[in-house]
Amino acid sequence: MSATDLLWAGIGFALGSLHFLGLRTNAALFARSALARAACLQLLRLAATGAGLVLAARHGALPLLLAALGLLLARHVVIRGTGATA
Repeated sequence: MSATDLLWAGIGFALGSLHFLGLRTNAALFARSALARAACLQLLRLAATGAGLVLAARHGALPLLLAALGLLLARHVVIRGTGATA
C-alpha cells in the first residue's frame, strides 16, 4: 500500500469523522426543535461528504474505495466513542 493510498483512506476517515460527529449534533438540534439550524447542518454535512467522495472518484476507483473504507471505519470509531448503538 502506497502513501497515496493511505492518504485517501485518511481523507475518508476525516470526512467520516466530521460526518458522523455532525450527525450527533444534528440529532440534538432536531430534538431541540431548532429546525432551520438542523436543516442547514444536514445540508452542509451531506454536501461535504458527497464532495469528498466525488473528488476521490475523480481520481479513480481505488481512491474512492479507500475513502469509503476510511469513512466506514470512522463511523465505527465515532459510534463506539460516543457510546451509541448502531
